[in-house]
Amino acid sequence: INGGDRLRATQNEAARNRTIQDFHIELLRLRQNWRLKKVSNSIIGDLSYRTAGSKYAQTGIFEVTKAEEEPSTSTSPPPSPGVAPPVKQTSALRVTVPSELQGVAYIKVMCQKGQEDMCSANINIIGSSHPVSSSDLHWQQRLEAAQNVLFCKELFNQLAKEAVQLQSPIPHMVVGNQIMATVLPGLQMIIELCHSGTGKKSSTPQNQSPDHDHVLEHSLHQLLREVHHKNTHHPFPHPSSAPIGPSKRRCLAGPNAADRHQLLEMSKSQTLLEEIIQQAQHFFMRLRTQYVLDAIAKDVKDPLIVSHWNGLNSPTLSCVKVNIVSSGYDTICRTSLVVHIGEKSLKCVGRDGRVVHMSYETQELRDLIYCQIYQHQITGVQALAKCMGWQFLANSFHLGIGAVEMLGNASSCILASPIGDRMIAVRCEPLGGVQVSIAHSPRKDFFSGQLVKERKWENLGGAFKEVRWDKMEGKNFLNKMELLMASLTSS
Repeated sequence: INGGDRLRATQNEAARNRTIQDFHIELLRLRQNWRLKKVSNSIIGDLSYRTAGSKYAQTGIFEVTKAEEEPSTSTSPPPSPGVAPPVKQTSALRVTVPSELQGVAYIKVMCQKGQEDMCSANINIIGSSHPVSSSDLHWQQRLEAAQNVLFCKELFNQLAKEAVQLQSPIPHMVVGNQIMATVLPGLQMIIELCHSGTGKKSSTPQNQSPDHDHVLEHSLHQLLREVHHKNTHHPFPHPSSAPIGPSKRRCLAGPNAADRHQLLEMSKSQTLLEEIIQQAQHFFMRLRTQYVLDAIAKDVKDPLIVSHWNGLNSPTLSCVKVNIVSSGYDTICRTSLVVHIGEKSLKCVGRDGRVVHMSYETQELRDLIYCQIYQHQITGVQALAKCMGWQFLANSFHLGIGAVEMLGNASSCILASPIGDRMIAVRCEPLGGVQVSIAHSPRKDFFSGQLVKERKWENLGGAFKEVRWDKMEGKNFLNKMELLMASLTSS
């Protein structure tokens, strides 16, 4: 046992003192992760994505050679006695990567308004001002960085081809290493290939834009990898003698008697640029919807507006449920609506099942929410009147009398007391707020004349007199209406 321990200690000490790894051991580790082949007296590797389904023309060939031993010359003073000098671990392999694949690359996606910061074809330098030399990196890190550069170049090349070929109302622009695409009127998306070569210095000042969208960048990488997966994973033919390639839906088109329109829909496919533009459009639509709902909830204190966003969404479709409630009266009246956020449009489903389609303009959503708010107030007054025994005479959710509203439409209703001696008229409008008027019956100012002589006509009620609503007691609109109806109810 003591001999085995001494042998193990000797091996561990030799491993710690070994500065240059064995060439064949390193080569074996390299073959575990990368494709290698021997051409004549050279060892050539491939870091491209061709086996994963890529059809990019540029090759990712690198060469593996044996590293030369560095001479042990040192100009630094000798270390103090008792202090062990640091041991520098060097690799026995040397990996030679083509110059166009050296450095670090990434795809930068920015979204901006108008014509701000027009694109320039400068290549940005990322990282610190003192770039790390490629010779200081381990061969695994160098190959991973080179493979990432090749992937980013393939992605940008595919997007540039699609930008030139696609027909759009506002043509896409490809300038140097940037692609400009119009997402929505007044909103542009810039896709830029940023590539820094090691040892180079930028002629332009280094600026990291905080507007870089990492979610869209991740979506671009995911979309290209899906293309690679589809190139290598074809659906199995049914029956086995059928050709490889058609999808299951196209194989079933004959037995299901699909028409020409259905066949055309099956053959349609979207490009990477179209898909990322749709995701960017949905992102802005969701952002605008959030801003409108938050702004209205901040401005309107009564009733309360609560938004519930669905946590499970697709990249181009989201859903939010808006609940409008009055504090303390949520059991008698609650208005709910669901807003489906698409790419360029909104679809609102009301409580009664009515569907309203809207465009990307935020004003339409704002008008709809304000209309729902004041319809909720009128509906709450009607529900409260039923609980207190008042009679509901008439209502209108889109009142056509009065000044034209800038936002939404005015709503109104008329209520009568249990014995009909009092009437309340309520008008809710976005700009004017709430207006409440009261009429008494019989009229106190009735005087018989030559045309109207009988006293029975005094029961028609007098003119409506407006209530100073800001002086009323109550914490919210429905609470004030409850106190008002209670005070006007005759014993």
